[in-house]
Amino acid sequence: MGSLFRSEEVCLAQLFLQSASAYSCVSELGERGLLEFRDLNPKVSAFQRRFVGEVRRCEEMEKTFTFLQQELRDAGRVLGPCPESPRAPLAREALRVQEQSEQLAQELREVSRNRASLRGRLRELRQYLHVLREGQRFTSLPAPLGSPPRPRALSEREPILDPSLHQHLDRKINFVVGVIHPWRVSAFERLLWRACRGYLVASFVEMPEPMEDPATGESITWVIFLISYWGEQIGQKIRKISDCFHCQVYPYPESEASRADTMSGLHSQIQDLSVVLEETEQYLAQVLDKVVLALPTWRVQVQKMKAIYLVLNQCSFDVTEKCLIAEVWCPVRDLTQVQDALRQGSYKSGSSVECFVQRIPTSESPPTLIRTNKFTAGFQSIVDAYGVASYQEVNPAPYAIITFPFIFAIMFGDVGHGLLMFLFALWMVLYENSPSLRQASNEIWLTFFEGRYLILLMGAFSIYTGFIYNECFSKATVIFPSAWSVATMANHSSWSSDYLATHPSLTLDPNVTGVFQGPYPFGIDPIWSLATNHLNFLNSFKMKMSVVLGIVHMGFGIMLGIFNHVHFRQRHRLVLEFLPEMVFLLALFGYLVFLIFYKWIKFSAADSMVAPSILIHFIDMFLFTSNAGNLPLYRGQVPVQTALVVLALASVPVLLLGTPLYLCCRRRARRTGGPALAAVGEQEPLLEGQEAGNSVNATKEDVESGGHSPDAEHLDFAEIFMHQAIHTIEYCLGCVSNTASYLRLWALSLAHAQLSEVLWTMVMRNGFVGLSYVGGVVLVPVFAAFAVLTVAILLVMEGLSAFLHALRLHWVEFQNKFYVGAGYKLCPFAFAPDASE
Repeated sequence: MGSLFRSEEVCLAQLFLQSASAYSCVSELGERGLLEFRDLNPKVSAFQRRFVGEVRRCEEMEKTFTFLQQELRDAGRVLGPCPESPRAPLAREALRVQEQSEQLAQELREVSRNRASLRGRLRELRQYLHVLREGQRFTSLPAPLGSPPRPRALSEREPILDPSLHQHLDRKINFVVGVIHPWRVSAFERLLWRACRGYLVASFVEMPEPMEDPATGESITWVIFLISYWGEQIGQKIRKISDCFHCQVYPYPESEASRADTMSGLHSQIQDLSVVLEETEQYLAQVLDKVVLALPTWRVQVQKMKAIYLVLNQCSFDVTEKCLIAEVWCPVRDLTQVQDALRQGSYKSGSSVECFVQRIPTSESPPTLIRTNKFTAGFQSIVDAYGVASYQEVNPAPYAIITFPFIFAIMFGDVGHGLLMFLFALWMVLYENSPSLRQASNEIWLTFFEGRYLILLMGAFSIYTGFIYNECFSKATVIFPSAWSVATMANHSSWSSDYLATHPSLTLDPNVTGVFQGPYPFGIDPIWSLATNHLNFLNSFKMKMSVVLGIVHMGFGIMLGIFNHVHFRQRHRLVLEFLPEMVFLLALFGYLVFLIFYKWIKFSAADSMVAPSILIHFIDMFLFTSNAGNLPLYRGQVPVQTALVVLALASVPVLLLGTPLYLCCRRRARRTGGPALAAVGEQEPLLEGQEAGNSVNATKEDVESGGHSPDAEHLDFAEIFMHQAIHTIEYCLGCVSNTASYLRLWALSLAHAQLSEVLWTMVMRNGFVGLSYVGGVVLVPVFAAFAVLTVAILLVMEGLSAFLHALRLHWVEFQNKFYVGAGYKLCPFAFAPDASE
């Protein structure tokens, strides 16, 4: 079988790598992604391994790259993906990358530090200039005539003191000026008033332009304060309070001339600093341009380099310490590619001795490798969510490609809803290479996108089952003429005007010639959508259909178990497990399917009134009795049913005791040296013609056990019997419960149809209130509400419900008949497509 139907053959192999070429060989293997390396030093800590120094050097470079990326983010630059996937750097290239990255990081630190210093100095100069300007207005302008005296001017332009009063003052007035954060103004003012009441006059005014806050980086409007006071002690208090509130205090010249000179000097300094800052910004932009060009490639190279050394840390050295030995799980079909990769790596490193690969035997269960593509990946993910297939076990995924969408469509059957789902999935499929769809950050959207082919098939199958049910947004479509003739019934009956007036519902009798002209060509006849017994008819049809499909689905799962028994050479299970399981299922529930089809074929509309009940017959079958009021379907029905029940019950002890007794007899024959029985069911070793014990981790007991024995884990008879007893009880009870579980197909299909009909009746039909212009205007919002509710309830909610029920039917009712799912995936060492992620 191919890889999709069964996992590929995987072998354990050893790689012999020369020390000089080991790095290049592992790099080449990482580019191809063929092998899964095993750790040969599990008890050695990460800090004691051979290449821990190289790993630390890679981590130091990653820290440098993180700093560079943070600087780019602070500068508003976006670091794009690596244009091409570079190979892992050699030792000389790695040193060059480390040197250049550290040099760029040092330049960025110095330039950023200088820029921050220049910005801070420029901000202080501008604040000082605004403070002097505002102080000039406070202390130099004359007060307007007739203005009332103000002890404190808050955010105003009037001078604090009248200049004419200075000559009458005996004491000198001093000033404290600066800027303060606007959030601290009220508390600062209250504390000043309480600490220095009567000895100061404080004025506050907002700065004309906003400036950056050095603590947060936000642009805020600072508040300028000017405080006049008398006495040196008061001045010390004011300065201490200003320091507590983190105010920026500036010196304030006493004379107006010195203030003008200071302002002139500030103007020139600001201009000079602006020129220097602009040049610094340009140089910083040049350095950042270099980082943007080089950093994506460097990150990918260092990530690959680190991954290679982590793999080399898992290898062990030989006694001469000139050769590294690695153990890998490798697909058998890729061994030639592995050897070619080793040859390429040896050639690139310049080594004169080629590295090579050698298969070795092992008793461990290899990992599971199932190759998928973009179409099968979604279905394989559904199976793997239940459990990864055991090594070379039958894979349910290729069968789920058909059965899963079909079972979903049975519960979701509607032409309109299926078409919407199909078109949505088709849009994702057609634009699957679009970066905007692939690189979306929404996890729910990515889930839909990864399962686009699954949704596509679910929509297509829903369209098919919708034609079977003859439902399109809950309305029937007349593709073919109806097989029922109302005119013929009217001609052969006494339907008078008075009869039609008193009977709103009329009965069509198929026994009247010409009323029923035969089966509808495809699906259900549209006339059933007008019938009052429409729901009763669909319930009977869908319930029996669910039982039939469920038993066929479970039987197919049991049949797939044959491939496992044959492949693993457990042929005794064909007789002792598969045969009694099929007998039990077919003798009871296969017979129920036979009764359903037999009743459909034998009884027609003419004798439908005397048709017996299948349910009563099935109950009487288990009670070994017959019901006189329920006529038999065929002659000799009771003895046949009795024989089938006895046959089903007789298969239970075979299923319960067959395998344990066989294994017990086989073990006893091995102990007594019986070669005939010992050879039965033996599993071939993984390798032939090679000496055992070549594995570094293989023990003597592993080698002597001789490969994969299918029954090696069941060493105790009691354990074997308990395992088989649990399997028997689970299977016998599961046949009953699983058959009933498939009735969810009927229930979900009925619920979907009824919800669709309710939505049409209560919403859409209200839009057809009239054929006037008003009716057309009303139809627009009604249709919008109908569309939103259809997508939200019937497509999303009902679709998710049907998906979960179909998932349960595959996991529990189908896969447990043959699928163990106790394996683990092969995780090959491969470099990620974008190592920066």
